[in-house]
Order: sequence, then structure tokens, then C-alpha cells
Amino acid sequence: MSPLSSNAPHGQSPLRTVQVLGGGNAGSSAHVRSLAEGLVARGVRVTVCAPAEADHAYDFAGVGADHVHVPRSSDPVAVAALRTACANADLVHAHGLHASFRTVLALSGRTTPLVVTWHNRAHAEGPRAHLLRLLERRVMRTAAVVLGTSPDLVDRARRTGARDARLAAVGLPGRHRTGGLLDADALGPEGSDPFDGHDRDDPDRLRPKTRAELGATGRPLLIAVGSLERHRGYDVLLDAARAWRDLEPAPLVVVAGEGPLRPVLQRRIEDEELPVRLIGHREDVPELLAAADLALLTSSRESRSVLAQEALHARVPLVATRVGGIPDLVGDAAELVPYGDPGALAGTVVRLLADPERRAVLRERGTRQAATWPTEDETVAQVLSVYDELTQPRPLP
Repeated sequence: MSPLSSNAPHGQSPLRTVQVLGGGNAGSSAHVRSLAEGLVARGVRVTVCAPAEADHAYDFAGVGADHVHVPRSSDPVAVAALRTACANADLVHAHGLHASFRTVLALSGRTTPLVVTWHNRAHAEGPRAHLLRLLERRVMRTAAVVLGTSPDLVDRARRTGARDARLAAVGLPGRHRTGGLLDADALGPEGSDPFDGHDRDDPDRLRPKTRAELGATGRPLLIAVGSLERHRGYDVLLDAARAWRDLEPAPLVVVAGEGPLRPVLQRRIEDEELPVRLIGHREDVPELLAAADLALLTSSRESRSVLAQEALHARVPLVATRVGGIPDLVGDAAELVPYGDPGALAGTVVRLLADPERRAVLRERGTRQAATWPTEDETVAQVLSVYDELTQPRPLP
């Protein structure tokens, strides 16, 4: 067999990689599409193993990758399909815990190097929490390299037994194009790219129209984006909104996203007459963010939040919970509050709305902080470096 090379010079075979994706998280799906595009452009052969619906949403073939349908399951049929797809791979790269566990099963008995990118920490309670810890341990101890998207994930990977855990240089997909991504995994199970076809360079163009449609003319507009699930902290957000009812004018909180807690949240909003609107899945999230006075991130856990990144890129002051990877991501460019403290959240928002100078400072800091984040090219360069480490022949001692 001829030597392998990521850049495939004359006389060498191109590196053959398989990217394994569960397809349930739009952030990791967009990352894989961006990574595949960069790898293919550098002469790497890429096969993406993912559910058919992920390929329909992200068009992996459109960036030069092959796609193999592998169901989002760890049953024997899915594992067998993945094992077949990985048969001739020089390296396999799995994204997310469940896709990684499926890959560990599929590569059993083989020496193919496995790279894992850990995008977000999964959460479970009761017996499922114990199972989740077992999955984490199996994946972390099997992978040759674990790339965590935030320092807290890297630390956890090391504690769980990873042989080599590193901080991933994850660029925000779409920053070099007109499109982009804003917590799309929160808006739907796959979700189209909510920035696709929107003009980032003219954020004020539709601002008055958007505010009027939302009912925020003449009052502050606060935007939260994310699935209506427990870990998003919307119960705390509604508690904080009680403190804003008597302000003049009262801020309007708009939450874009769908999920199982909608009936419970809607009932509270109506019973307590809170200034909050649940607007469901939206395709115009860029306009919503551009129209906002503040962006709110109230989650109990976050790694490399796309909403936080997009808010800082859009120069929208951000109030976020001090959890997971958020402090490292935003630095001093956002107001951070403890999770589960509605008083701190309410007070911080009130102070920011009354202090235009502080909001201006956060906008400037946000621009500077965003400039420190890795680009998509830097993401590809790091991944290629890892691939080369694991596949290039080592000199004999």
C-alpha cells in the first residue's frame, strides 16, 4: 500500500476518512458539512455516515463528500452498516457521544484510528445517567484523540479516561458565506440553516418591521433562542419576567423554538400575564437577533453556544448563564449570571436596559472577542494535523 497523505501529492494515495454523525444536532451537522468541504478541498476523501434526513438538510454530496445512510441507532443493523462503510477507511472521525459509541461498536476488532469530537455534554437522570456515564467511559477510553469543543468538555474527557484530549478549534460554520447558523438544533430536529439567504451586512434593514411584527415598537426587545426543554432554563426566564411586568415600558421577551414544554410555559405566561411570547420555529432568526436590544441565554449547560457566538458577531449585548464553556467563550464581552437565579437575571437585564454606555461597551468587546475565535480554515487545519499524526508512518526508533 502506498503512503497516505492528506494533500495527496503525486504517487501517494489520498487519505480516506469516514465522518460519523447522528444527525440529531444541527450544530454538529453543520460542523461536519463545513469540515467535509475543507477536507475535500485539501485532497482528502470523505464519506459521511449519517441518517438520510441529515444529508437532505445539509447536502454533504454538494461539498464533494460521499454519503452512506446509517440510521440514528446502535442496533445491530445500524452498527453493521457503519462497519461496512468504515471497512476501507484510514481513519474514522465520530461527532457526538451516541454516534461515537456506535462507531466504537462498529470498529470492534480493528485497528482503524478513531477521533471523537465532543460537541455537547448529554444529560440524563436516574438509571439513564449511569448508562450515559458508561457510554462516555467506553468512548473516551477507546478514541485515539478526543477533541472537546470547550475546556470543560476536555477536562471531563480526561477525567473519564481519554488517552489524548485536546481543545477543538471549532469555527462557526457559515461565517465566510452569506448563510450561517444560530442554535438551529434548538429550532428543530434537523432544521434548515436559519441564516441561509439572509444579509448579515445590513442588519438594520428589517429592524423596524421585525419589531413591529413582534409587538415591540416603543419597548425593549429581548430574544432567546432554543428548544423548549428543561435544560434551557425558561422556567427561570419566566420567573425573571415577572420583575419586568411593571417597568415602563415593559420589555418584551420573545422565545424562538419548539419543544415539549410549550404547553407548560404558555400556561404560565397566560396565567401570570407575563410579557413573553413563544413564537415557535422561525426561519428569520437573523432578523430577530438583529432587531433585539439584548440576547438571553439561560441554559443549565452549554459548551460552545452558537447563540452566544452569533450574538457577539451581531453586536447584540448578551446576558448568559455562567455554565460550561460560556465563560471561556465570551470572556468579558457578556454579562454572566448564575444559573437558576431569576433575581440576578432580572436585575442584570434591568441595569443593562438603563445603561446605554454599558451596552455600547459590550458591543465593542463582543466584536473583539469574536475576532479571537477560530475560523473554519483553522478548524480544518487542526483536524488535518491530528489525522496526519495518527496515519503517517512513524520512523523506527
